[in-house]
Amino acid sequence: MRVLVLGGGVIGTSIAWRLALRGADVTVLERSAIACAASGKAGGFLARDWCDGTPLMQLARRSFDLHAELAENLGGDWGYRRLTTYGGTVGRPSTRASRGPSRGWMSSEVEITGRLGSAGTTAQVHPAAFTNGMMRAARARGAELRLGRVTGLLRRGGDVAGVNLDGVAIEADAIVVAMGPWSALAARWLPLPPVFGLKGHSIVFETGELIPPEALFLEYEETAGSMLAPEIFPRPDGTTYVCAISSESPLPADPTSVVPDDGAMDRLKALCDRISPVLAASPVLASGACYRPLARDGLPLIGAVAGARGAYVATGHGVWGILNAPATAEAIAELILDGAAKTIDLAPFDPARLPAIA
Repeated sequence: MRVLVLGGGVIGTSIAWRLALRGADVTVLERSAIACAASGKAGGFLARDWCDGTPLMQLARRSFDLHAELAENLGGDWGYRRLTTYGGTVGRPSTRASRGPSRGWMSSEVEITGRLGSAGTTAQVHPAAFTNGMMRAARARGAELRLGRVTGLLRRGGDVAGVNLDGVAIEADAIVVAMGPWSALAARWLPLPPVFGLKGHSIVFETGELIPPEALFLEYEETAGSMLAPEIFPRPDGTTYVCAISSESPLPADPTSVVPDDGAMDRLKALCDRISPVLAASPVLASGACYRPLARDGLPLIGAVAGARGAYVATGHGVWGILNAPATAEAIAELILDGAAKTIDLAPFDPARLPAIA
């Protein structure tokens, strides 16, 4: 069976690997580069039970376990490790409780209010390295990567029979739309619900071994009164990732055209300086912005596209795209190759639950 995966982010490359593992003839179609958007600029935080009590619980728990299996079985160098995770606030002197994270790298304004996760329930990967690792693993199983812009679909009767890539027809038995927020472009060809992009900003510092493997989720009040929720993830490669400051800025047509909002990086750097003297003194290796895809009800779109046999969609994962990629890929592969998903109930994520763009 020949399958075209539209999108070279973490969802698309994970689907490509899972399909290729099962013997499908897979080609990933990507406009610019693997992990060029949110999959290359996300935090890479993984949580086993933070979605408990929601429709995402089964997907998140299965994906958390699969991340551990992938790191062990594929031997990928994508910075997988378990973490202890804490919550706290910024703005008043710390009580410096005897139990909690290492305090030496934080300012006295950070107060730890509790542990949010243990090494058994929270972990991390480097998202760009993981996404590229999935693509390498897929190619090792025979998958291909082609760069270009999909401009339309091929039809055979009422079925989807492939795509036009820069005007060149590529036939296939099935296609999977996994283009993150740019999946909205596919609504020109398929009856898909709206997909939106939530913009976030991040900085990566070179911190060496000065910050231990402890993730932080903080509440921070800016001097102007705005409330932010910075997230801090030290990585095994000696870097530390910090993100905050979201906006609903318009999504550009080209992923390579994404730039930070005016003043956002200055605000984020000021936040980091206040949180930690280590961050304040560390070199900045990268800074930028990305858009995370969201459907109207906050749940991902995973499944067959109604009225377009041969077309599938996997997008709208929001902040949990890196976490939920493995189980999404497993379920999509089952749906395409076996006719139904077996490991995950995809009913809550059926694209037909939401009205398609008129």
